[in-house]
Amino acid sequence: MSIRPADDRLPYYENPSPGTGTLPARAWYARSDAARLSLDGSWAFRLSATAEGADTAFVADDADTSGWDEVTVPGHWVLQGHGAPAYTNVKYPFPVDPPRVPTENPTGDHRRVFDLPEEWPADGESVLRFEGVESCARVWLNGRELGTFQGSRLPHEFAVGPLLRPRGNVLAVRVHQWSAGSYLEDQDMWWLPGIFREVTLLHRPALSPADFFVHAGYDHTTGIGTLRVECDQPGRVTVPELGLDVATGEEVAVAVEPWTAETPRLYAGELATEGERIPLRVGFRTVGVQDGVFRANGRRVLFRGVNRHEFHPEHGRAVDLATMREDILLMKRHNINAVRTSHYPPHPAFLDLCDELGLWVVDECDLETHGFGEIGWRGNPVSDERFTPALVDRARRMVERDKNHPSVVIWSLGNESGSGPGLGAMAAWIRERDPSRSLHYEHDHDFPDSDFFSRMYASHEEVERIGRREEEPLPDPELDAHRRSLPFLLCEYAHAMGNGPGGLADYQRLFETYERTQGGFVWEWIDHGLPKRTPDGRTYYGYGGDFGEELHDGNFVCDGLLFPDRTPSPGLLEFKKVVEPVRITGDAATGTVTVANGHDFAGVDHLGFAWTYEVEGEAVASGELTVPPLEPGGSATLPLPTAPADAPAGEAVWTIRATLAADTAWAPRGHLVAWGQVPAVPAPRRRPAGPAPAPTTTADGIRLGAGRFDPATGELLAIGGLTLAEGPRLDVWRAPTDNDLGASWQPQARFGVIWRELGLHRTRHRIDAVELTEDALTVRTRVAPAATDLGLLTDYRWTAAGDELRLTVSVTPQGDWPCPLARLGVRLGLPAGLGQTEWFGGGPGEAYPDTTLAAALGRYRMPVDALQTPYVRPQENGARTDVRWAELRDEDGAGLRIAADPAPFWFTARRWTSARLDAAAHTTDLASEDTVWVNLDHGQHGIGSQSCGPGPLPKYYLTVAPAEFSLVFTAVAGGRG
Repeated sequence: MSIRPADDRLPYYENPSPGTGTLPARAWYARSDAARLSLDGSWAFRLSATAEGADTAFVADDADTSGWDEVTVPGHWVLQGHGAPAYTNVKYPFPVDPPRVPTENPTGDHRRVFDLPEEWPADGESVLRFEGVESCARVWLNGRELGTFQGSRLPHEFAVGPLLRPRGNVLAVRVHQWSAGSYLEDQDMWWLPGIFREVTLLHRPALSPADFFVHAGYDHTTGIGTLRVECDQPGRVTVPELGLDVATGEEVAVAVEPWTAETPRLYAGELATEGERIPLRVGFRTVGVQDGVFRANGRRVLFRGVNRHEFHPEHGRAVDLATMREDILLMKRHNINAVRTSHYPPHPAFLDLCDELGLWVVDECDLETHGFGEIGWRGNPVSDERFTPALVDRARRMVERDKNHPSVVIWSLGNESGSGPGLGAMAAWIRERDPSRSLHYEHDHDFPDSDFFSRMYASHEEVERIGRREEEPLPDPELDAHRRSLPFLLCEYAHAMGNGPGGLADYQRLFETYERTQGGFVWEWIDHGLPKRTPDGRTYYGYGGDFGEELHDGNFVCDGLLFPDRTPSPGLLEFKKVVEPVRITGDAATGTVTVANGHDFAGVDHLGFAWTYEVEGEAVASGELTVPPLEPGGSATLPLPTAPADAPAGEAVWTIRATLAADTAWAPRGHLVAWGQVPAVPAPRRRPAGPAPAPTTTADGIRLGAGRFDPATGELLAIGGLTLAEGPRLDVWRAPTDNDLGASWQPQARFGVIWRELGLHRTRHRIDAVELTEDALTVRTRVAPAATDLGLLTDYRWTAAGDELRLTVSVTPQGDWPCPLARLGVRLGLPAGLGQTEWFGGGPGEAYPDTTLAAALGRYRMPVDALQTPYVRPQENGARTDVRWAELRDEDGAGLRIAADPAPFWFTARRWTSARLDAAAHTTDLASEDTVWVNLDHGQHGIGSQSCGPGPLPKYYLTVAPAEFSLVFTAVAGGRG
């Protein structure tokens, strides 16, 4: 039998050291006048099941690769038909025995043969650069081994000049899925091995910089910027716009416009040495914690941020420049001002775009060891000195690569890695190398290495206590005093999984109230669904467990503000409204509107303001609103115009919009930044449409006005000429959202689980009486789940006036209910042909009690199918809030109108029942039925973000209590266009 080597003779892929043969880390830049050759494209590829399952003959010039496959680099082999992706959140998908990994270790051999360009310089050095390889690589060039490396999301370079030849260079790379480095990369995402970032050959001319460091500070009290460029080669730094031409190492002071995320002012410059000319983009700014507050250029910063994993649904973490730009444009257009690069440094080109377009960046190191929490943190690498060199190497490579980006304002040591001296070693190195930026780490709550009191998913109540500096004290007075001196940051909050997140506006109120609470970063930017096909060719997005994984965390990987195809979710639209940098509020009594500038640095001169006067959702008049200059934090109260004298009768509002006054780098002129509505005329009280007839019994049922009812059950069968598939009856169930189901580690009640255990999805409806009186039909029922004595006594009282049918529902609870209800309203079934909707109420998108800020009062039209929100895992969705009336019509315009009387209702319409929605695992499981199912709800339970964070605030609970609500139904004749 063979014996594995002792620890000091482990194979390179199990050695916890960073690797061998690589060059020192240095700054990244996109271009210079030095030659470069991209080695991206098609590579020959062979997959082996183990790390040593194939020979290394493929490195030779004459190696036979005729039977090999091909893969695209950058790329992941598991997304190109070789093996399969796997998703885990916390648990390692292999036995935890650091630094050892399983013998079953998928290993991809890559081979690329290339020629040098004719003009490739013969002098100087050449460097082979890998931007990112997961998780461990061994590299050969022309048969010579260059070395090995780990650290998947950071660059590694090798000096290769003497090995190059004009033709037929053979680059061979062996990539292992698992390595000692895998223990440092447990980052709640797909495990995706491969060469997933660019491979480039770079010429390094003699006397070109090995590295350089741009120091560009700003004094907000004087308006003076200071510039000094450290460089290991003598040279000149020029910034023509500022008239600067200085030697490297020399500091110069000059009046400048500062860089901020709101005003990303960059100055074009150049670093020129005898060997190379490198373009610079200099942003002057000074950042750091002062007096317990994180400031930039002397002003407090409020982070309206998101966490971002790199992701593309077809290419995984191989994200191209156009997609990076699309991400940032979407962020800017949705009022996001900050990004945390969870939980690793992104492609460096992304940071270039953040510099250009304006985002505050928390640059996070390639470190997470969360899976050790499953075993009580035994063997955690940050407490294992064998891993300390790798930890410091990862910190060094991040800082050196990204140090010249003005957008990077905070370094983060990593994520969810417990505590230990390895983190202290990383922090010490970073502080010595770059004291100009603050340092962040969340998982050690004594915060010895962090300049922030950082938390994940703290409740609103905890955030308020921290804002007041009334948080629970630490046992150690010295540590407690240290923590109380720190600004507070929610590095993760508002888990955007499925329908949600809820409660954003309540968090934002706290951030804006307490100086110490400086905002946070929503988890996360995008759903990581990977496309799959059904046998009949329909496409859906797969998640954990859809690819044959033995161990997985289901759809927890789909928790973003964007769907996988980068379509904004309702959660992103809500977030845009919640964090909008201009607040527009009004006072109907005084006829005024107040515009408050919430920018940290910018005025409002880049915005234009306009008003519309709308009656019943239709614009009647419009004009411009003149807003005076406003400094950050300033506000102005302005008179609204006089209401149009010829406006029709009906409920009216003023809508004021703030839009871009000119094109910007991130959005065109007219892009909506913020809006507000001010009530003008309240809704008129409804009046009966005619005399109230008495119900009568006929051969085809009970007749009441335009309605026909079943005499045995009292169910509405038809109204006018419209036959119903199912008449209105009480509904208290919704297909649980991810946030309803909650997280097992959260202390709050998981109401989605309780609702199912209680049986709200299988209530029974008992008819106790069908009563006819002079002017009404009353149906008395009891609605209750099996196996419990809980119930809801429910009376349906029908009256008629003209062609209208009025339904009043009275609900009296019985028993001691242990939970709120999911919803309270009625459900009815309509013919499938009624596929067009129109409503006057909140919209255009869905909303729930704690996600209503983005719902503007208006008049909207869309097909029933467009009302659905295609969450990757189907769940309750599509409710419209504050609906005054809604219509469902067929193509000829015939259908049903439902009006509020008097309170607005929640309106939902879909082509499947909640039971079908609940049973579906993917969107392709939802087949249209021959019925349009309509819910008209008096109340809905809140959403929260309990899939990982806190549930909805109690004020958003749908508490079980006596309730009464009324609706008016009218059949609509056809013939409309």
